[in-house]
Amino acid sequence: MARALCAGFVPIRKPGKLPWKTVSQDYQLEYGTDQLQVHEDAVRPGQTVLIVDDVLATGGTSSAAVELIRKLGGVVLGVHVLIELSFLDGRQRLPGVDVVSEVTY
Repeated sequence: MARALCAGFVPIRKPGKLPWKTVSQDYQLEYGTDQLQVHEDAVRPGQTVLIVDDVLATGGTSSAAVELIRKLGGVVLGVHVLIELSFLDGRQRLPGVDVVSEVTY
């Protein structure tokens, strides 16, 4: 049986940037905390999601995005970033998640 592949964009933003009802995830920064939000109906249970970001540094933003997708019942396929700052060990905050980076420093 063929499985349909759908592409879409699920915006994950800082608090107060999205209209409608949202789900939130707090995460640790080096000196404090921050939060990400996503629309509560952005992902259907069982839907596969690839998280794409520009930079993987300490892993806080990526791990929060993974948790948001999982809260909605989504399945995280992996995290794909353009640049990884490997000396900051961001992958350590993403256990069990496939991480692909185009450029590593």
